[in-house]
Amino acid sequence: MQSLAPRHGTARHGAASRGKSTVTCVATPSRPPAANKAKRSKVEHIKEQSDFLRHPLMQELSTEAPNISEDAVQLMKFHGSYMQDNREERTFGAGKSYQFMMRTRQPAGSVTNQLYLVMDELADLYGNGSLRLTTRQTFQLHGVLKQNLKTVFSTVVKNMGTTLGACGDVNRNVMAPPTPFKNRPEYEHADKLANDLADLLAPQSGAYYDVWLDGEKFYAHTMENPKVTADRAFNGFGTNYEGSPEPIYGQLFLPRKFKIAVTVPGDNSVDLFTNDLGVVVITNEAGEVEGYNLVAGGGMGRSHGKATTFPRLADPLGFVKAEDIFHAVKAVVAVQRDYGRRDDRKQARLKYLISEWGMDKFRSVVEQYLGKQLEPFRPLPDWEFRDYLGWIEQGDGKLAYGVYVQNGRVKGEAKKALRNVIERYELPVTITPNQNLILRDINPSWKDDILSTLQAAGLKDVTEWDGIEALSMACPALPLCGLAIGEAERTLPDINARIRKVMDGVGLPRSDKFVVRMTGCPNGCARPYMAELGFVGDGPNSYQIWLGGSLNATRLAEPFAERVKAKDFETFLEPLFAAFKAQRRDAETFGDFCARVGFDALRAAQASYIAPAAAATLPKVGIAEDVYQALTAAAAKQGTTPEALATEAIKKHLSL
Repeated sequence: MQSLAPRHGTARHGAASRGKSTVTCVATPSRPPAANKAKRSKVEHIKEQSDFLRHPLMQELSTEAPNISEDAVQLMKFHGSYMQDNREERTFGAGKSYQFMMRTRQPAGSVTNQLYLVMDELADLYGNGSLRLTTRQTFQLHGVLKQNLKTVFSTVVKNMGTTLGACGDVNRNVMAPPTPFKNRPEYEHADKLANDLADLLAPQSGAYYDVWLDGEKFYAHTMENPKVTADRAFNGFGTNYEGSPEPIYGQLFLPRKFKIAVTVPGDNSVDLFTNDLGVVVITNEAGEVEGYNLVAGGGMGRSHGKATTFPRLADPLGFVKAEDIFHAVKAVVAVQRDYGRRDDRKQARLKYLISEWGMDKFRSVVEQYLGKQLEPFRPLPDWEFRDYLGWIEQGDGKLAYGVYVQNGRVKGEAKKALRNVIERYELPVTITPNQNLILRDINPSWKDDILSTLQAAGLKDVTEWDGIEALSMACPALPLCGLAIGEAERTLPDINARIRKVMDGVGLPRSDKFVVRMTGCPNGCARPYMAELGFVGDGPNSYQIWLGGSLNATRLAEPFAERVKAKDFETFLEPLFAAFKAQRRDAETFGDFCARVGFDALRAAQASYIAPAAAATLPKVGIAEDVYQALTAAAAKQGTTPEALATEAIKKHLSL
């Protein structure tokens, strides 16, 4: 990797303005350059030659073709859209069915009443009739045709929304707890910081407005914090490209996407440790910000069969005073920008840099860009997951209502009912990190009408949902995602019901719940590697099974089995649930149980398990009453059946 010598100053990156470039922020091999020249991936060249994300995208959007070129596709991501192919709408001889997915940027998941109504309307006019709430608190609009892209994008911008930076090799949407509280200053600080960080790291060149608004710039509904503007421009320690339209990103932007989440102590509704950078707001007794704990190096993406790719949790980085937070964030981003891999995109996330360097080395380089040392990480309380569903007191006399949206897909009668109440009462909303929706600023006198309207459309209160269903998440997967090799969103509700049926069969209480997540590929968009039970598509109707995550999202799950067919889930899971019932400790959840007993014990339970229905058909062998009682007690202690334990013991005795 590159030298760790301090490189302060304002011009060390070389010229990076339009028309000239001396690119130095590339991955450098460990051998001398003469022996092994530094390489860059194809995407790096596309970015460098694009005039800051303009070309050839602008030309491609003006053609009659239903699709755009691969170079334009790579640039389109930075503008907030992916080109997709609906595999189920292909017709013989007609080729692919091209359409586009548009994603918005919603810091902290906050959505104005005006923007929600516009997105709802765009879904009907130009999309597939549904809105998708994402796991990073944004909207996704599926099914947009190329000829409608400019209309859709410009409409979002003119209604005080944006898609800029929702995708691409830049900072993505900044997450924060979706709280409606008006009397909790720590949450208000977190919300404000999420918006400030989104502004700090937003692309600055103006290409977005050139492409979608013919150069006419529309401003956000709130003015940028002047400190954000000043700290973005500050370059005392080499974080910026001097004279560049992109002072932080330069021509090459980042090696890969960069994700940030902000929260308060104890609230892990944002899956903090799955982010490249996590920020924890530390306040004093008066509710004033003292500073921020930082964690770094999290990420979910991986590839099947490649041990060099893996999910990773963020580690503590340190504490920074309140006035230095923007400089500290810039420093972390600059390290990733200048030292992250640019030759191999599968190795380009910050988690791989930290995994290679170790946190001590990473911290020292961050401090060079910051110009001072980070303080020690402040102690924190235990983390817990909060879903913010159901009725919530805002603290200002008004209510909020968290609505469970199955897999984040707002469609059909439920979509109409939500629009009805949001439009009628002029409600702002918040998208949660678990793909749900919070209606805010509700006068208590409206409560009954809102409930009856939503329930008439089939939107049940969270208390009416199965606990497993209400905690679960899935990615869109088939038929639109080009990376999907299996189902997720469309099949998870049925699988959740099957899981509950197996649990009922072994006698687990209906009140038991744990985190289930499913993705159609290993990239981890629904964060399955944090689940207590994760399904990761590894082929048609086939999944990897990951076990051992925690309810509070602080422990990484581990791969337990490969290529388990969906049709076999019942026989696969029943022995595990039976062992869980027999061996669990008080209040222990399924993920905690799996992590405690270990995978060897779980596999042994599967191998020796005989289902009660199968036991009834087995040949009978008589044994003494006292032996049977001891056998039954031992089986219960080991989380298996007497038949299975007896079979195992006899096999061992006979050396079978």
